Amino acid sequence: MTVKTSISLTDEQHAFARALVEAGRYSSLSAVLQQGVDLLRRRAESEEAETAALRELLSRRREGEFVDANEMDARLDRTVARKRRAHGLPS
Repeated sequence: MTVKTSISLTDEQHAFARALVEAGRYSSLSAVLQQGVDLLRRRAESEEAETAALRELLSRRREGEFVDANEMDARLDRTVARKRRAHGLPS
């Protein structure tokens, strides 16, 4: 279903959208705006998914083992050394 609505654009936005239509990239100003709304929806959905994933990660981290900065540095050093060896790089 399509809904007709009235919108306002700045002169710059209108000129840009019109140029896209004139260049043949879109069939109409409506098509340009529909694409823009779809892009915003996908971005919002992606941001929501990333936020949920970060919340889950933080929740799991809070429930997990506490590692102080010195131990974390030592773990990172061991991981880097192991990866360097695996790729034949000097330590």
